[in-house]
Amino acid sequence: MQSRILGTTMPVLEFLLQPNDTIISEAGELSWMTSSIQMTTHTQMAGGGGFFGALKRVAGGGSLFMTEYRAWGAPGEIAFAAKVPGHILPVEVQPGHDYLIHRHGFLCATPQIQLGVGFQQSLGAGIFGGDGFLLQKVSGVGTAWLELSGEVITKDLAPGETLRVHPGHVGAFQSSVSFQITRVPGIKNMIFGGDGLFLAALTGPGRVWLQSLPLPRLAHALAPYLPSGERETVQGGVMGGIVGSILDGMK
Repeated sequence: MQSRILGTTMPVLEFLLQPNDTIISEAGELSWMTSSIQMTTHTQMAGGGGFFGALKRVAGGGSLFMTEYRAWGAPGEIAFAAKVPGHILPVEVQPGHDYLIHRHGFLCATPQIQLGVGFQQSLGAGIFGGDGFLLQKVSGVGTAWLELSGEVITKDLAPGETLRVHPGHVGAFQSSVSFQITRVPGIKNMIFGGDGLFLAALTGPGRVWLQSLPLPRLAHALAPYLPSGERETVQGGVMGGIVGSILDGMK
């Protein structure tokens, strides 16, 4: 199996698979493939716990169905394109070296990779699409390719070193990094600071990948250019989430 990343702003991950080589992805990620690639869609991943493993993926923000792409009888090519401007990041996974990634960060992987819930916390209706803050856990053995939006900044945290990050900028981090959600200090900062109500506290040791383009901010930036009905829905969801989170924090 060979892989390469093509392009810059909207990259594409392309594979050359030898006969019986396999790549897995969540349903709906395929961009193109040659005729020798065979598709099989199911709920199970190798070693992923069957249907209960699928439910864990859904709880972590993933898809119930996974698709397996296998080169059948001859070499074949398959490609997965990024959905938003950003980068595609390969990570090597093995026991004791797991990763936590943002809820839309999984692009594809080799067959022995598993997905599950890494972190889940409600932060008030609407702030993160009405689903609170979710992280997926990538474990198993093999290679996973992650999709991070915008530019990617890498930080290597020393033991005990803490980095406070707007949650939307958290792209991925090694499982050795401790993760907590904390409130922005001070009621005036929360209401008038313009930086949101919550921060992610990441404490080393371990590597962290930050993304410069959180999807909620991209949606908010595009809202003025949408038709009036859709624009009101986006703006109403953001404002409703802010008010809801403030009220939740005062309980």
